[in-house]
Amino acid sequence: MMLTCIAVDDEPLALGLVCAFIEQTPFLKLVGRYSSAIEALRGLHEQPVDVLFLDIQMPDLTGIELARVLDKGKPGKNPRVIFTTAFNQFALESYRVDALDYLVKPFNYEEFLRAASKAKAYFDLIQPQVNATAAATPEEEYLFLKVEYQLVRISFNDILYIEGLKDYVKVHLQSEAKPLLSLTSLKALEEKLPARRFMRIHRSFIVALDKIKAITRNTVQIGETMIAVSDQYKENFNQFLNKWV
Repeated sequence: MMLTCIAVDDEPLALGLVCAFIEQTPFLKLVGRYSSAIEALRGLHEQPVDVLFLDIQMPDLTGIELARVLDKGKPGKNPRVIFTTAFNQFALESYRVDALDYLVKPFNYEEFLRAASKAKAYFDLIQPQVNATAAATPEEEYLFLKVEYQLVRISFNDILYIEGLKDYVKVHLQSEAKPLLSLTSLKALEEKLPARRFMRIHRSFIVALDKIKAITRNTVQIGETMIAVSDQYKENFNQFLNKWV
C-alpha cells in the first residue's frame, strides 16, 4: 500500500531532509512540502493525505496546534501525524493528539524508516475496515488475531477449526503445521466470524463449514480430526446436516 505524505517544517534544511527520506522510501509518496502549518492546512483542504510529517516549533501556528485542528475533523478522514522536532518536551502532548510517532532531530534514515513503517502497519491494519464498505470477495475476508506480541492477519479461507481452551483459543490453519495460540475467548472470536462460513458445534469447537470432509449425526471430520457435536448445538447442526442428505 502506497501512503501519500506531506512534510511541514520552517527550516529549509530540515524540510529538505525529511522530503529526501520520504522520496527514498518505497511505500511513501511525497505530494507536498510546506514551510508553515498554515500553508499545510490550506493544502490539506485541497488534497487529503495519509501521513503528515510535522515540525512543532513554527511561527503563527505550531505543529501541535495544527494537529489539534485536524483532530476535530471528520473521524477516519484525517492524516496521521509523525512529529519531527528538535525538542523532546512535547512528547506527552503528542500522545494527546494521537500522533503515530515522535522523531527528535537530528534523526537518521533508520529512525525515520522505523516511524514510517509504523504508519504503514497502521494503514495495513485499518484497510479491512475500509474494504468492508465495498463488495469484498471471499479471498479478501480475514481477521486480525493477537498472537504473542503481534497482530497476525488470518484469512477465513485458511481456517480449519478453532479450539477453545479456557482463556485461550487454538486456531488450526491449512497453511501452518502448528495451531496459532491467542489469549481470547471462543465466544469473542465467534462474533468476528461470518455465520455463513463457520459454526460452533461444541462448547470448545468452531468449525469451518467448507472444510468438513465427512459428517455423521454426532461428529464432523476435518482432515484427520474428528470433532464431536454436543447436545447444546445439535439443533443448528441438524439444520446444516439436512443440506447434506
